[in-house]
Amino acid sequence: MARDSTSGAVRQYRRIHRKKLIVIVSLGVLLLCAVIAALGIGSVYLPPWDVLGAIGHALFPQFISAPANGADVIVLNYRLPRILLAVLAGIALAAAGAVMQGLLRNPLVSPFTLGLSSAASFGAALMIVAGPVLFGGIFAGSVLFLGIPFTGKTVLLILSAFVFGLLSVVLVYFISRARHSSQAVMILAGVVIGYLFQAGLLALKYVSNDDALREIVTWTMGGMWGATWQAIVILAPIVLICFFLVERKAWDLNALSSGDDVAKNLGIKVDRFRITGLLIVSFAASACLAFTGIIGFIGLMAPHICRMLIGNDYRYLLPASALMGALILLVSDTAARVVLAPLEIPVGIVMYILGGLFFLFLITKGRGRLLS
Repeated sequence: MARDSTSGAVRQYRRIHRKKLIVIVSLGVLLLCAVIAALGIGSVYLPPWDVLGAIGHALFPQFISAPANGADVIVLNYRLPRILLAVLAGIALAAAGAVMQGLLRNPLVSPFTLGLSSAASFGAALMIVAGPVLFGGIFAGSVLFLGIPFTGKTVLLILSAFVFGLLSVVLVYFISRARHSSQAVMILAGVVIGYLFQAGLLALKYVSNDDALREIVTWTMGGMWGATWQAIVILAPIVLICFFLVERKAWDLNALSSGDDVAKNLGIKVDRFRITGLLIVSFAASACLAFTGIIGFIGLMAPHICRMLIGNDYRYLLPASALMGALILLVSDTAARVVLAPLEIPVGIVMYILGGLFFLFLITKGRGRLLS
C-alpha cells in the first residue's frame, strides 16, 4: 500500500512538472512568434520569410542571400534593436518583480510600486542635467568595443540609474523592517518614495535646458526610442547574468516563502540574502530603465499571471515570469507603434492602462486580502 501511494505521488509530481514545462515552452514559442511578427509589422510590412531571410543572411551570409527588397536593412538596423530592447526590459522587470515579491513576501511589490522606476529615472535625469558639468570630458568621451562605440554618457546613466533605483528599494525595505509594518504600509512607503523622486524629476525639468528637457520627457513617458545595438550589447549580459544569479537561488526563495524562521533553520542567511537579491534585480531593472524610462506594472502583471498558471515554485516561476514579461512588453510596444502609425504612442502609456486595470483586478479578486 505504501509503495502504491509513493508511486502515485511520483506520477502526480511528474505530471505537474510536465505541465509547468509545457507552460514555459509555450511562452517561449509565443515570444519567438511575437518577435518574428513584430519584425514584419510597421510602416513597411515585411512577410515572415523576408524577416527570416534577413536574419539568416546576417548569421550565415555565405549560405543565405539577402532579401531583394532591402528587408535586411529595415530588420537589422531599425526594428531588431528595438524588439530586443523590449524583450530584455520585459525579462528584467518581470524577474525583478517576481524576486522582490518573494524576498519581501508581498504580492504587490514590483520595481514600479516600490518607487524603483521613478528613482532610476531621476538618477538618469540627474546625469543628463549635471553629468556634463560633473564629469566633463569623461561624459562626452567614447571608446570602441567589438566595433561598437560606447559613450561615457551611457555608462554613467546606467550607474546613476542603478544607484538611485537601489536606494529607493533599500529605503522601503528598512522602513518596513524598522517598524515591522504591514504589507499595506510597505506599499504606501514605496508610493511616497516614488513621489519624492518624482518631485526631484520635476525640479530637474524646471532647471534643464531644451535639449536636456527633451531627453528627460522621453524617459518619463517610457519607450523604446533608446534602442541601439550599443544598448543591446550593454544590457544583454547584465540582464542574462542577473537572471542566472537569481534563478540559482530559486530554492532559497521557495524556502523564504514559508517564513524567515523556516529559511533560517535551513541555513539561509535571510538578511544577507534579501540585500543581495535586491541588489541584483535592482541593477538589472535600473539598467534597462536607463534606456527605456518609466515602464510600470510589468513586474506586477507577469509574476501574477504565471502564478495562476504554474503556482509559486520559483524554479518555474522565474523563467515563466521573464518570458511573460518579455511577451507583454513586446506586444504592447508593437501595438503602440502601429495603432496610430506613422505616429507612435509611448509604450509607458499603454502599460499604465493595462497595469492599472490588472492592479484593480488583483485587489477586487482578493477582496482586500492582498493588502492585509
